[in-house]
Amino acid sequence: MNAPAAAALDIVDLAEVLRPALLRTSRALRREAQRAGVSALDAQILGAVKKNPGIGVSALADREQMTRPSMSSHVKRLEASGWLGRDEASQDDRRRVGIRLTPKGLKALDAIRRRRNDWLAARLSLLTPEARAALAAAAEPLARLAGDR
Repeated sequence: MNAPAAAALDIVDLAEVLRPALLRTSRALRREAQRAGVSALDAQILGAVKKNPGIGVSALADREQMTRPSMSSHVKRLEASGWLGRDEASQDDRRRVGIRLTPKGLKALDAIRRRRNDWLAARLSLLTPEARAALAAAAEPLARLAGDR
């Protein structure tokens, strides 16, 4: 087998090994959000608004790859729960109203992050220092893989 074919096979093998581990980890982290009293989708929306204060519903829908009517429903529900608030209309475009986290929303998001970090830290503590170092080295490539960087 030539080198490019071997490299492609190695990539496919790596994907086969990583995929189930990443999926199980993702599911476990979603469960921790639910244990904090927030759905995984709500946590995702709250996190996106925290990273992009003042974002509009349309831009948030595009960013999270949801339809605008669906995102609007979620935002209205989170607003009714007191987790999101709306900014005043922009001077440039009176139709555009930005979304922001309320103190209650920030508290909910912090609770989710604490639960998720506690869950992950407890499992990391069971690994050898070498295994933790390998995971630390993988953090940046995994963030790039997910499109975060």
